[in-house]
Amino acid sequence: MIAYLTSHIGGSYKKNGTRIPAQLSTKNGLLDSLQKHWKDNSKVLIISADADDIKTNDSIRNIFAVSFPMSGLSISQMSICDKRSEKLVDKIADYDVLILAGGHVPTQNNFFEKIQLRERIKNFDGILIGISAGTMNSAEIVYAQPELEGESIDKEYKRFLSGLGVTKLMILPHYQDIKDDILDGKRLFEDITYSDSYGREFYALEDGSYFLIEEKTTTLFGAAYLIKDGNIKQICEKDKSICVE
Repeated sequence: MIAYLTSHIGGSYKKNGTRIPAQLSTKNGLLDSLQKHWKDNSKVLIISADADDIKTNDSIRNIFAVSFPMSGLSISQMSICDKRSEKLVDKIADYDVLILAGGHVPTQNNFFEKIQLRERIKNFDGILIGISAGTMNSAEIVYAQPELEGESIDKEYKRFLSGLGVTKLMILPHYQDIKDDILDGKRLFEDITYSDSYGREFYALEDGSYFLIEEKTTTLFGAAYLIKDGNIKQICEKDKSICVE
């Protein structure tokens, strides 16, 4: 399996409130790399973040069904796995590409557990693409950074979850957008995430940055930061790469 763990892959933009298909991101060589590994007429399965959100799931599938060929990535089939189609995970071996959609991390984590995705992808031999929450849930242990109002002060909210085990890295997407966020009256990073980082390492990605896992090597492409023991430092810059595992 080759895995791309991304913050954002592009593929659409909004115009007058409507999302329009567009080419996938070319930042840090992402599209070039995908084109290199892509099989012609690939069969693609999207695993949803919210199995109940039929409207959003269909929209994602319909947009990607246009944006991937637009990006030089030919497809023969684009399917979505949600509450209507959970049985599709029984046929994962028939697909060439799995896409783990973005959304609310705990909601997606629950769905992954329900369909036993961790066990089902162990022998998957194609391309896996994680997007945002999908990337976060790819970890062995997932850091479910509080996101919604009330989550950071809810004693029942679980910040650490069991993930898919694709990587040991705990990844946080969209750093450039959320680094100054306030949640429940606290600074999301300085007051919440930094405190959770003691004894742990979090990798914060800017959009356009990603991890490529190929065989036993994990390479980071683009701007990213390491949060560890209450401190943060930049470890990679735009258009550069480093080996992290």
